[in-house]
Amino acid sequence: MGEDKATHIVWHDGLLKAEERRERLGGRGCTLWFTGLPASGKSTVAAALEQVLVYRGIHAYRLDGDNIRHGLNRNLGFSRVDRAENIRRIGEVARLFADSGCLALTAFISPYVIDRENIRRQHLKNDLAFFEIFVNAPLHVCERRDPKGLYQMARAGQIHGFTGIDDPYEAPPRPDLVLNTAEISVEDCVRDCLGLLTRHHIVPLLP
Repeated sequence: MGEDKATHIVWHDGLLKAEERRERLGGRGCTLWFTGLPASGKSTVAAALEQVLVYRGIHAYRLDGDNIRHGLNRNLGFSRVDRAENIRRIGEVARLFADSGCLALTAFISPYVIDRENIRRQHLKNDLAFFEIFVNAPLHVCERRDPKGLYQMARAGQIHGFTGIDDPYEAPPRPDLVLNTAEISVEDCVRDCLGLLTRHHIVPLLP
């Protein structure tokens, strides 16, 4: 899926330097990559953070795993190869959002370390901030939540290759932030994310 098939293409530089864009727009973009087991709370936290940021006049947009598969990635399944391509595409989209000055909030299981590290490298190569946020909830808590009934179907053998059951999840070895969603509220998770953003001077200190 990662094979380069396009030929005779040349990168076309714009008229704006990154520093000019940041100065004119009054801030810098970044990607916050929420990763964790299914039903760990990734989408819930990302949606709450998006709302807080936008209500305070900060350009933020959430890219959610299921939502993206309704359009951009509708042709991908759940094999390891397709999952890697799914994450590669989203990484590229998030990088473009961040480059535009937006805060890209991505909520994807993204179970493999190598895929997430590839995205981090692409961001850093382009002088863009990338924060890996581990939404950490024990498997039994995620199964108890199970809003889509997927764990139950996986346990019953009705679906296969399900992360946490018969497909591995590789936790980040050095995440930029850990959210223990079985122990703290959504509001506390949002507060911790805002703290991360202010410490790295992505957003101003918010009341």
